[in-house]
Amino acid sequence: MSVEKSDILNNLAQAVIDMDIARVSKAAAEAISSHIDPYEAITDGLAKGMDKVSELFEHEEYFVPEILLCADAMYAGIEMLKPHFPKEAAPNKKKAVIGVVKGDTHDIGKNLVKIMLDNAGFEMHDLGRNVPYAKFIDIAGGLNADLVCLSTLMTTTMDGMQVIIEDMKKAGIPSRIMIGGGPISPAFAKNIGADGYAKNAAEAVKVAKGLFQTIQVPLIFKTPEFVSVRKMKEGCNERC
Repeated sequence: MSVEKSDILNNLAQAVIDMDIARVSKAAAEAISSHIDPYEAITDGLAKGMDKVSELFEHEEYFVPEILLCADAMYAGIEMLKPHFPKEAAPNKKKAVIGVVKGDTHDIGKNLVKIMLDNAGFEMHDLGRNVPYAKFIDIAGGLNADLVCLSTLMTTTMDGMQVIIEDMKKAGIPSRIMIGGGPISPAFAKNIGADGYAKNAAEAVKVAKGLFQTIQVPLIFKTPEFVSVRKMKEGCNERC
């Protein structure tokens, strides 16, 4: 079974790299019939394929059209796997706001985290990408959000996370903050006062749940972000 499982995960990854929706669908169906954890199929299959796509883009072997097609293939696989996610009972759902900070359009990692948290019983409010700092404050405050998830891949926009955290404190909003993205480190998360930090979408669920345990366990992980298909100007220094 281990070899077959490995083959299926590799097929998922390679089909994403090859922009082949039909092969992704076939591999996803094999993952389902083989009873592979759908979260694992995403993180160790589809997401790993996008990691490789990111490398190809950075080395200028792939360009915007290829990135878009790879993303389409990955999302096709996710759509097939989603109905098989274990639904968790959550009579008192925690409200979570999620978005990519201003100046950044990388949203594949954010979308994966949203899917995982939604299936883990969180009430998700997705602000999208390139989100102004003030919007996080307004929405989190208006919803009385329990959790705010901040994402970025760009080093030029990561400092915006600290701006948001500081402004939330000034506004008296008690939401827990979870951050992630390519350039983010545990030290950075600690320095800016974030409550949680996850290395991938599956671990983000553990981090988020851990933040609301009676006795808090320090869960330090790193959320993956994937290659951008657009180039953005550096985020403004204003608190906008």
